[in-house]
Amino acid sequence: MTVDTQEQGDERVHWLPMIAAISSISVVGIAIGLGMPLLSVILETRGHSASMIGLNTAVAGLASIAGAPLATPLAMRLGVAWTMLVMIFLGALAFVGFHFAPDFWMWFPLRVVLHISLTVLFILSEFWISTSAPPHRRGLVLGIYATVLSLGFAAGPWLFAHLGSSGFRPFGVIIALVALAAIPVLAARKESPTIVADSETSHFLRYIWLVPTATFAVLVFGAVETGGFALFPVYGNRIGYSEADAALLLTMIGLGNVLLQIPIGMISDRVSDRRYLLLICATVGLIGTAFMPFFAQNWHLMAALLFVWGGVVAAMYTIGLAHLGSQLSGHELASANAAFVLCYGVGMVLGPQAIGIGMDAFGPSGFGWSLALFFAAYMLLVLVRLVRKIL
Repeated sequence: MTVDTQEQGDERVHWLPMIAAISSISVVGIAIGLGMPLLSVILETRGHSASMIGLNTAVAGLASIAGAPLATPLAMRLGVAWTMLVMIFLGALAFVGFHFAPDFWMWFPLRVVLHISLTVLFILSEFWISTSAPPHRRGLVLGIYATVLSLGFAAGPWLFAHLGSSGFRPFGVIIALVALAAIPVLAARKESPTIVADSETSHFLRYIWLVPTATFAVLVFGAVETGGFALFPVYGNRIGYSEADAALLLTMIGLGNVLLQIPIGMISDRVSDRRYLLLICATVGLIGTAFMPFFAQNWHLMAALLFVWGGVVAAMYTIGLAHLGSQLSGHELASANAAFVLCYGVGMVLGPQAIGIGMDAFGPSGFGWSLALFFAAYMLLVLVRLVRKIL
């Protein structure tokens, strides 16, 4: 295993490749934020049932899991920048295909192509950012990345509200955005990292267990983010909030996510072992879920709690990615990034199921208990690793 090789390497900030990776993936984030509601609305207007729309959307998660192992081999063969450009092109083609596909069954292979492309883009952009950021700035840079990406996702629905779902115009905007994402990657292609296979190349899944404090941090975040966002409106309704009040509370979680990533990332750069900070984030997550029932009767207290809770929990992704970059480099880091994104996908599958089952079994309190279970299990893992003094 290659450990801490970057810590002893180049201390310069490679601004061009970092800006290329951050800006390109953030523009893609806007396209996703616009494209996902657009596709669902179009299917509904065509008369498809909610279950069929859900089934087509669920293919995205499976495609993401399937796409994760492809990132490193493709980047080794084509190069990081050229692989990203190919994925941007394939993603644009898939979006165009949705507009022209006459039959519903055609949307399934299009979803597969789209989300495999997006998964490879996310893996390689995060790898590129990690290799371009010097060790003492890695947390800050990844905090900027998470913030800009969150703003991109938020901008997508705003664009959708203004563009609507009729005609080719929203698809044209998506294609323009995706084409725009290719420009900085093309400009920085000569500074993209080279991935060279080690003499003992291992399957990328081994990296889930090699740096589990990072990979399981993103699994917990994926479970909490996806399950929490999906079921919080149901939870809010059951404890007496109106639909509008519950939606505003979700907005507070998103606001905390956007505003707290950079300061927390800067703090992580001053911590010698980021696992302690990951443990603190999980502890805040656990305490926050425990206090939710007590704050539920006061909307403003609940909003303040969710602002802090949302930002700190989201930092598990940022800090986990920074911890991964501090422990591995080169081919190993690329493979570990693939494992990292795969774990996020697994969390996306587990979270809604676990929280839904918890609420069915225990009522509204099952929402917080299910979330707490994820945080408690992760805290136990980190404590064991720290006591045993392993990664």
